[in-house]
Amino acid sequence: MEPPVKAVGASTPVKAEVTAAYGVRRFTASLEQDGKRQMVFEQRTPASRLLFMRHREGPRTFSFAAGKQQAPALHDGKAALIVEAQSNDFLGRTVDATFDVNVVLEPPRLQVDEEQHYINQGGSELVTFTVSGDWSEAGVKLGPYTFRSYPLPGKPNNERFSLFAFPWDLPVDTVPHVYALNAAGTEVTGRFWFKVFPKPFRTRDLEITDAFLDKVVNQIDPTGAGDLLQRFLRINGELRKKDNQMLADLRQKTEEHVLWNGPFLQLSNSQVEAHFADVRSYIYKGKKVDQQVHLGYDLAVTQHVPVVAANDGRVVWASDLGIYGNCIVLDHGYGLQSIYGHLSKIEVKVGDMVKKGQPMGRSGSTGLAGGDHLHFSMQVDGVQVNPVEWFDAHWIHDRILSKLAPAAH
Repeated sequence: MEPPVKAVGASTPVKAEVTAAYGVRRFTASLEQDGKRQMVFEQRTPASRLLFMRHREGPRTFSFAAGKQQAPALHDGKAALIVEAQSNDFLGRTVDATFDVNVVLEPPRLQVDEEQHYINQGGSELVTFTVSGDWSEAGVKLGPYTFRSYPLPGKPNNERFSLFAFPWDLPVDTVPHVYALNAAGTEVTGRFWFKVFPKPFRTRDLEITDAFLDKVVNQIDPTGAGDLLQRFLRINGELRKKDNQMLADLRQKTEEHVLWNGPFLQLSNSQVEAHFADVRSYIYKGKKVDQQVHLGYDLAVTQHVPVVAANDGRVVWASDLGIYGNCIVLDHGYGLQSIYGHLSKIEVKVGDMVKKGQPMGRSGSTGLAGGDHLHFSMQVDGVQVNPVEWFDAHWIHDRILSKLAPAAH
C-alpha cells in the first residue's frame, strides 16, 4: 500500500497495488477487530482462462475506503486491515496481506481567532487557533498551498499559530482556511475574517543579446553544448523551477522560535532595479522567446559592495544555486527565510549565526544576472513573498508579533 495506512477513521481512503502477471480475478479488503471480520470492499473480474496466456498485465491499483462507514461495528482501538487478491489464471492462486491499524473515530476540533486579517496579495499574515480532539497535523491552506503551524510560545501544544503567505499568483478571491487532520485522514476546517488587497505586478520586456547569452549560459552550464538560445531557455525554465524548489525545500531547516530582531534591512543605498513578481518577457532579436516571473528585488549599488544580513538568523545555504549564482539563505525561525543571490563572494558557512547588518559576502553577477547587483527575496514556509512588509517595524508588530505570546519578542 502506498502511502502506508496506519490508521482508519470514519472513511479513510486506501490504495493497494497488486502485481499479477495474468491479471486479478478477485480483490477484497476487510477490517478485523475483536475477532470479527467485516468486508469493506470487493471487486471481481470475469475469469478468462482461455485468454490469459496471450498477454501480461502490469501492476493494478485498487482504491477504496475503509472505516466505520464501511464497517459499522468498529470502535476506537487496534484493528487489522486484510487485503486478498486472486490471480486470473488456471490455478486461481490467492495471496493476502495483513496490516495493523489504529481505529481513530474522534475528529479534530478547531477554534480560530477573531482577529481581522488584512492580507496583501503576495504578502504574509499570521492566524492563531486552538485545536482539540484527536489530531496529528494543523495549519493553513490556500488553494494548492499548505502552511505549517507551531505552538504559541509559552503555550500548550494545542494553542497554535500559522505564519502563512498569500501567493502572488493566486486569485484574490481564494479563501484561506485553518485545517486540522488526524491520523485516520479525517480533516476539519475553520474560517477566519480576512480581506485581501490586490496588488498590481509589473510587466516588462527584457532584451537579451548574444553577448548576454554567451556570458550567463556558459557560466551556469559550462559543460553544455548546442544552441545558446535553447540552452538559455532550459536554464530559464527547467533550471529556474528546480532552483526555486530547492529554495522551497529549505523550509524544513527552520527553528521553532523567533530569531529575527526588529525590521529587516534593505541593502543600504541600493537602487531597486526589479520588483517582486515582475512578469518578464524575454526578447531576442525582436521576438518574444520566453516569459518568467522574477520573485524578488534586484538591488544595485556599485560593484562588489558588502552584502549584509537583513536580520538575525542562521545560515542554511551558502553555495552555488543555479540561476541565483552564489547564494546565501538565512533562516529567521518559524519558516521565515531571506535569500541573497548573484554574489561574487560568500564569507559565511552553513550553520553560522549572523547578526543584522553583519557582512556575509559581496554583490556580483553570478548566475542569471546581466550586471552586478543583489537579488534579495524572502519566503514563508517555502513560498516567496514581497519583502517590503518585513522592512516595516509597525507592520511586523501589528500583523505578526502582537499575535504571539510575549515570550516570542
